[in-house]
Amino acid sequence: MSFQDDAGRIPANAGSIPANTGPAVRSQGPVPGSSRPTRTAAVWVAVAVGLVVLVLLIVFFVQNQDMVTVRFFGLEGSLALGTTLFIAAVGGGVLVALAGGARILQLRIINHRRQRSLAGHGTGAGVENA
Repeated sequence: MSFQDDAGRIPANAGSIPANTGPAVRSQGPVPGSSRPTRTAAVWVAVAVGLVVLVLLIVFFVQNQDMVTVRFFGLEGSLALGTTLFIAAVGGGVLVALAGGARILQLRIINHRRQRSLAGHGTGAGVENA
């Protein structure tokens, strides 16, 4: 349910005091004329955004074709400036993904331990009737 769905269901006199104090009646059906986005629509938007990013990357590579010398841990080579910056950006993205993945794994382990300890306390394990 989206904000627009909720906003469409609010009556025009929502701020006034109702004359009837009986139980409130909520409409259960969708608002006429509105629809929820589908997965196909989401994929289409993602593809369109991806194509725009790809075009921008192509323009970036075409405009940055100057050759530069790159030195890294004793290695030396020549690459186009656009390619060099792209490789650096991808390397930074990989580092961010690794840090994020490590944090997600850490949180999952903590959550798993917490659920296991709560399940152990709820069953009365270890308590014997004398």
